[in-house]
Amino acid sequence: MANNINIKNRRATFDYEIVETFTAGIVLTGTEIKSLRQGKAGLTDTYCVGTNRELWVKNMYIAEYSFGSYNNHTTHRDRKLLLNRKEINRVLKAVEQPGYSVIPLRVFINERGLAKMVIAVARGKKMYDKRQAIKEREDKRSIDRMFKH
Repeated sequence: MANNINIKNRRATFDYEIVETFTAGIVLTGTEIKSLRQGKAGLTDTYCVGTNRELWVKNMYIAEYSFGSYNNHTTHRDRKLLLNRKEINRVLKAVEQPGYSVIPLRVFINERGLAKMVIAVARGKKMYDKRQAIKEREDKRSIDRMFKH
C-alpha cells in the first residue's frame, strides 16, 4: 500500500527557527482519516497547546469526508497528539520558556497506515531574520542558475 500523503506547513520554516522535532500520532475519527487519505487537509495557522499533561493540535483543517453521513466530523476541531510521557514533558518544558512554541511541520501516513504529525519546538523569527532567510535563498538560486548554464 503506497501512501504518498505528505501535507506540509510551508510557512513554518520561514516564520520559526526549528529547535527540536518529534513525530506524534494523531487521534482521528473514521471520517477524518478517510478525508486525510484523500489529501484534503491543511496546516495553515495551526499550532499545538499543552493542557493537563496532554498535547493538542488546534485549528488543523481536515475537510469533511464527501461520503460521510450525519456523523461527519467538524473541519477545525481540536485533535489530541500521541507522544510518550518523556517526550510530552520535554515539549511542555520547552514551551514554558518565553519565545518558544510548538508548531506542526507536516502530516503523513506511515507504512502501517497510521496518521502521524511531525511537530517542532520552535522559536519565532524576527523580521530581520526573515529578510536574511530570503536573501540566502535568492543567493542560493542565483548560484544554482550560474552553474546550470
